[in-house]
Amino acid sequence: MNPASPFSLALIAIVALSVLGLPVGHAMIGGSILYLFLAGLDMGTAAEQLLNGMNTSFLLLAIPLFVLAAEFMNTGSIMDRLLRFCNAIVGRFRGGLAQVNVVQSIIFASMSGSALADAAASGKLMQSLMTRDGKYPPAYAAALTAASSVIGPIIPPSIPLVLYALVSDTSLGYLFLGGVVPGLLLGLVQIGLIAFTARRRNFPVEERVPLRELPRITWEAFPALMMPVILLGCLYSGITTPTEAAAVAAAYALLISMLLYRSVGPRDIYRSLVTSARITVSIGMLIAAALVFNYVITIENIPRTLSVVLKSYDLSPLAFLLFINVLLLVLGCFLEGTTIILVILPVLLPTAVALGIDPVHFGVLAIVNIMFGLITPPYGLLLFMMTKIADVPLRDMVREIMPFLAVMVGALVLITFVPDVVLWLPRLLGYKG
Repeated sequence: MNPASPFSLALIAIVALSVLGLPVGHAMIGGSILYLFLAGLDMGTAAEQLLNGMNTSFLLLAIPLFVLAAEFMNTGSIMDRLLRFCNAIVGRFRGGLAQVNVVQSIIFASMSGSALADAAASGKLMQSLMTRDGKYPPAYAAALTAASSVIGPIIPPSIPLVLYALVSDTSLGYLFLGGVVPGLLLGLVQIGLIAFTARRRNFPVEERVPLRELPRITWEAFPALMMPVILLGCLYSGITTPTEAAAVAAAYALLISMLLYRSVGPRDIYRSLVTSARITVSIGMLIAAALVFNYVITIENIPRTLSVVLKSYDLSPLAFLLFINVLLLVLGCFLEGTTIILVILPVLLPTAVALGIDPVHFGVLAIVNIMFGLITPPYGLLLFMMTKIADVPLRDMVREIMPFLAVMVGALVLITFVPDVVLWLPRLLGYKG
């Protein structure tokens, strides 16, 4: 690549602006405009691409609605009821409170679609419960919350899978189905590691919840547990589109919080709306920037060039997927996940399809890789969030999270080598890929 070419200079500008502290979205727009100027193209093309991309995709509306649903679920007493339910199910085992942390993440994953939302919703509460009376080391509790929160964007609904569906033109419904088994698999390997570690480190056994209390606790949590059932039922029965299903989820979360549990007032609703708007704006800015930069990538014909280069190495589909795993795991250490989905995956997807790799399998595999970046230094956002919540040194938390990352990578290898881990459920419900 010519270092003085418009594309090279645009990349240098994006990196320089990001290093200087400009948000990545603004940096990508600035670099793209510089490219158009140096290439002698119409500068108005940037605005045209941005407006066309943002205004013609109704799928984008699902993102603020899923964010709003998660905010409503975070407000009030819903999380407390879910934690009591999880404790009644698995709290009786050694290391039971740690198991509760994973199980609540699996349940909340079917409501939020965001790892950061999962950690924000339960992080402070779980940290307090696990470290009370010295039950668990603070760094271990924080690392566990971060690792279990990774499950959030893999089990549907999933904001990263919505973004992948946007850039790949893949069915969002089948992508959601494809994420179910991998998400549960990650939860199972974490629970297995906790069971192994609990005996070695002599973690405590929680007080057993009497069986006679289980029906009452389940009934109190039942409306919240029904949310993923209603969401996925509306989506896969064909009653609603993905965007409409997201609206149903937000409305249902508001109704049960306000009318049934009576734990949300007008001030809470306003706060949830403001928080959702802020999150949506930050995501929307990245999407808008990626749409403009992807236009630059298309002009440079980079996807085709990369496809030709990779084909010249005569890679098998499996070798290509292993290469993708390594690439995305490394990129996840330095780049924000949304940027990777919107900028990197569209470049890699044509090669994957040309090699006969199913786009649903590729998408779920890529999202799992990218989510691991949230708990890998130096850029792991979940690491930074939990160090602030738990007030523990980053190095201690990284040491505690490494065993979880190791077993999760083992699950990733299984997802890579056995595509049916992803594709079994979509095919069961009609997917022809």
